[in-house]
Amino acid sequence: MPASLHVRNLDEDLVARLKRRAARHGRSAEAEHREILRQALSTEAEPSFEELAAQLRALTAGRRQTPSEELLRQMREER
Repeated sequence: MPASLHVRNLDEDLVARLKRRAARHGRSAEAEHREILRQALSTEAEPSFEELAAQLRALTAGRRQTPSEELLRQMREER
């Protein structure tokens, strides 16, 4: 089943422009909205796992890291 997306609080001028654009393309406003989203997102490259991991490492650089085995040991001792 396809997902639904509801967009609220749109400027009335934006909605009117969407409807005019849809009419020019012979589509409903909803179909035009789907096409705009498809076009906008089809050109955007998804970052690779390696890129996301590098971003996370950069965000956490310099922070104290606790090894997972230490965290597991602490959890076991608390039980």
